[in-house]
Amino acid sequence: MLPSAKKTTKWNCCPAGKSTGTPIGFIIRNSDAKSKDYEHIREVYRPSHADFTYDAKYGIRDHRGGGRSSARETAARVVAGAVAKLLLSRAQVSIHAYVSQVGDIKLNLPYSALDLSKTEDNIVRCPDAAVAAEMIRLIEDIRKQGDTIGGVISGVIKNAPAGLGEPVFDKLHADLGKAMLGINAAKAFEYGSGFAGVEMKGSQHNDAFIPGTGSRKIVTKSNYSGGIQGGISNGEDIYFRVAFKPVATIIQKQITVNKKGQPVEVMGKGRHDPCVLPRAVPIVEAMAALVMADHLLRAKTNG
Repeated sequence: MLPSAKKTTKWNCCPAGKSTGTPIGFIIRNSDAKSKDYEHIREVYRPSHADFTYDAKYGIRDHRGGGRSSARETAARVVAGAVAKLLLSRAQVSIHAYVSQVGDIKLNLPYSALDLSKTEDNIVRCPDAAVAAEMIRLIEDIRKQGDTIGGVISGVIKNAPAGLGEPVFDKLHADLGKAMLGINAAKAFEYGSGFAGVEMKGSQHNDAFIPGTGSRKIVTKSNYSGGIQGGISNGEDIYFRVAFKPVATIIQKQITVNKKGQPVEVMGKGRHDPCVLPRAVPIVEAMAALVMADHLLRAKTNG
């Protein structure tokens, strides 16, 4: 998803590792760009890419990898998310994401039964070693076919205080959904029980309130709500899933058209991932962090 890059970081705005209140700027320099790999699609619309829609909207597009429609731009979101995580850590809010499905290979255990510290122990970023090995084998097999595969990233936000979110236009789950669906290749978002909840009765799905302990005097016995009720956090874990489509660029011939509407064949060239899931994990965490930091600051401002 993201090209290899030579990174240059200057912390002129942050002496001694602390912000001064001025804007925090950064530059990520890519010294490994290969624009020539895209020359063959200068006049061609790639299937399931944003080539045609960008042309339709702006009358011009950057054929050298897609420009702003490329997932390269998500590198900036990850940097901003890292800053947001620093803010959230002061409130003991933590965010964890991991690959829970690749193709038809699923990690069926709930996040509460997993050791999420093991997410970075393998290249597919799945905290279950056995399932990760299956996923890696599938991705490698798909790569050899010149094809791609999609999957699901699961996320959980722990220790979010009750009361975050707005009642109408800025519901917490709506903002999280907008953030996740704004990630390149994301196709679906669900939180809490999600689509599975439609198979339950209200008597099964309702989260009963019970006495808590310590600073949390009220908790829920179950958490089908996914930590959010009425668009506002209730103090329980906020958990969600994001579905990602197979990468649109495949190393196989496909039928498409050029700018004149004439039928042509196109095939991907250069460096392309067979699966975006492993690279998208930190992006999902970053977007969740930005949303949570925003709502935490709004709640603080509102008293």
